[in-house]
Parts: sequence; structure tokens; C-alpha cells
Amino acid sequence: MNLKGYLKVMRFLINVIESIDRPAHSRQEIDAIDAFNDEMVAAGQRVLAVGITSPENSIQIDNRDGQVKYIKESLTDSNEYVSGIWIIDVPNREIALELAAQGSKACNRRVELRPLLG
Repeated sequence: MNLKGYLKVMRFLINVIESIDRPAHSRQEIDAIDAFNDEMVAAGQRVLAVGITSPENSIQIDNRDGQVKYIKESLTDSNEYVSGIWIIDVPNREIALELAAQGSKACNRRVELRPLLG
């Protein structure tokens, strides 16, 4: 039973932190991520889950002065980047922390948890 209608729901962003020099996900990690996604969907907690390409594919767009500029580089100059995200709906921060810990284990990466505004 989905209790969203009865509980105050908070949304959180879980960023998966990747290192440029780390190998791609193993088959075992992909299977664990799929199982984690399935569990969140069944519990009505997952809003969105997506992977994100590496920063080498980034393009910044700056149209603040009315003349659009395309800058083919990443926002940050770092060996780490966000390689995927989950957006979750949960009743409290404690559950969000638990899901972030499970996500970290499933993908075998560090994650960052941030509340969404609005």
C-alpha cells in the first residue's frame, strides 16, 4: 500500500560520485543497482534514477548577455564527478540516509545526499 497520501513526503537527491580513473560498473554492481531500483519502486520511494555521462561530454551554455556562448568544458576541474542520480520521496531524513547508504553499497561508490527545495 502506498502511504504517500497520508504521510508528509520529502524529496532528496542522491548523487553517485565517480572517479575519472575508476573502471565502469561491473555486472555484479549493475545487478545490485537494478535490485535497489526495483526495491525503491516497489516501496513508492523512487521518483527518478538516471546515469550521467562523464564531464568530457559537457558543454556550458552562457546566454546572460544575449549572445549565446558554448563552452566545451566541465563546470569543475576535478577527478570526481556525478555519474548518476536518484530522486527519492520519503517521509523523513533518516529514511533518506538509509536509502543513500543502500545506494552507495549497491553501486560501490560514494554518494551525496541533498534535500530538494520546494
